[in-house]
Formats: sequence, structure tokens, C-alpha cells
Amino acid sequence: MSNIKRAFEKGKAFIPFITCGDPSLDVTEALVYAMEEAGADLIELGIPFSDPTAEGPVIQEANIRALSGGVTTDKIFEMAEKIRKRTAIPMVFMTYANVVFSYGTERFIKRASEIGMDGLILPDVPYEEKEEFAQICRQYGLAFISLIAPTSKERIQTIASEAEGFLYCVSSLGVTGVRTEITTNVGEMTALARKASGIPCAVGFGISTPEQARAMASQADGVIVGSAIVKLCGQYGKDCVPYVKEYVEKMKAAVMALSPAM
Repeated sequence: MSNIKRAFEKGKAFIPFITCGDPSLDVTEALVYAMEEAGADLIELGIPFSDPTAEGPVIQEANIRALSGGVTTDKIFEMAEKIRKRTAIPMVFMTYANVVFSYGTERFIKRASEIGMDGLILPDVPYEEKEEFAQICRQYGLAFISLIAPTSKERIQTIASEAEGFLYCVSSLGVTGVRTEITTNVGEMTALARKASGIPCAVGFGISTPEQARAMASQADGVIVGSAIVKLCGQYGKDCVPYVKEYVEKMKAAVMALSPAM
């Protein structure tokens, strides 16, 4: 069984996102262990980029802080390799096509696979252009994770039928960020995806409270939270680990409330 599939085996999955190197790579490493202890099922590691088009101000600022602190893709690979020696938790990289291109697409994917990463998410790569990355990912055993948005309607089943790892359902149009209300019919998106494939669907963008997490988990297989966690990292800096851990515990409890009794 793939490591990613395992993340969805125990009921509804909670998937936190953090920006590597914000506030430092040592803290990022500590956050991974703390979030796993708090119940995270899969972790998205963001590789910072100078122009992250899908991100709202919170994650954009984290990218700038990380890059100005001297974070590089190679240093992130070294950190991830260290983490993988200590834990088997499923982990995927989330970054932008330019980061992968400038490193060398095959070189990047091969290295990610060698250090034990499980997947790759590139939010700026449209479905029509995914194959140049997806085929190299398949070659090295890395899941290339597809995204579906509220606007994908007539293409959801096509995208789902070819999806690997899990399907990332974008709950809101626009950029990432905390939202007071999520109005998208997520249930309709996941129902269409499930008609085409048995792949797990996880919902992200805008989720920040346990109530929102519970509502989204009732319509999907997992919940992804980024901005609310990155905000805590920005607020508390090097002291953020216990605050993030406590937050992840609360969010995991909210999604677990919907999981069938084991």
C-alpha cells in the first residue's frame, strides 16, 4: 500500500501545511514531529518561492521570511532526509513549477523520491500541462497530486480518473487564506470525483476553525489546513511549536469526530 493511501486508512485525515524554513529549518523539522504526535496523518512541506501566485498574504510573507533566511531547495531536501530517518509519516512537497524547473525537473523528482518523499503538488500547473511532471513522478514512484477547483465541474471526473495519491479539492476560488465562511458545494465536487475514481479527496483553502474542519470532513476524506498554521509560525517564531501542536490536536479531534469507530 502506498504511504499516502495509509494516511486515509484510519478515518478522516488531517493534513497540515507548513512553509519550510519559516522561522528556520530546525523549527520546521521540530514542527513535523510535533504535528505527527498531535495526530496529523500526512504533512505538506511548502518549498518557498518568490512569486507564489496561489497564496494569500499569510503564506506569501512566510515564503519571503524563509527565503530571506537563506533557505534553499537543497537545504530543504537535507532536512526532509533527516526527518525521514525518524518517522514514516506520509509527506508531500508543495511548491511551484518554477522551483522544479530551475532545479531541473528530473533531478528534483529523483532527489525527492530518494529522500523518501511520497508526492508532489504544483498548484500552478494546469491539468493540460501536468504530464511533463506526472510521467517523471511515475518513473520515480512519487505521486503527482492533482487539484480540482469549483470551476473544474465538467473536468472533475477526467481529472479524478487519472489522479494519484489523493485529490486536492480547492474549496474556494482565489488564493489561500483564512475565510470566515466556505460557500462552495464541496459535497458536489467530491461526489463527482468519486464517480470516476476511488481516490481519497481532501479539501483545502480557507479552513481554519474546528467547526469548518468538521463541516468539510463530512463531505470529504480529509481536511488540509495551511494559512492558520503558518500564521501561528509567523506570530510565535521560534517558539511556535507548542502552539501549532495544540492547534493540530484540536483540528484532528474535529475531523475524527466524523470517523467511524475503529
